[in-house]
Amino acid sequence: MNLTKQVFSKENMHVAYKAVWRNHGSAGVDGMGLDKLLFHLTRHWDDTKTQLLEGNYYPQAVKGVSIKKDSGGERLLGIPTVVDRLIQQAIH
Repeated sequence: MNLTKQVFSKENMHVAYKAVWRNHGSAGVDGMGLDKLLFHLTRHWDDTKTQLLEGNYYPQAVKGVSIKKDSGGERLLGIPTVVDRLIQQAIH
């Protein structure tokens, strides 16, 4: 089995899903939160996986949010969509 197939195997995706769920986080630009991720995956994962394996998957834009620093300044935080976080976690 090649590395790409291992990364997106059912077993590895379950581990990645648990990690994303454990880390919580806000919704990205698509507005989908963790509460809708499992439903989305049951309907769309086969297509997404095919795109990933064929090299045709493109992540969505990252939502930019300014957060205040203790020192008084601000910094920009990038929030990917939950699907993109899942894919990142699977690769990790």
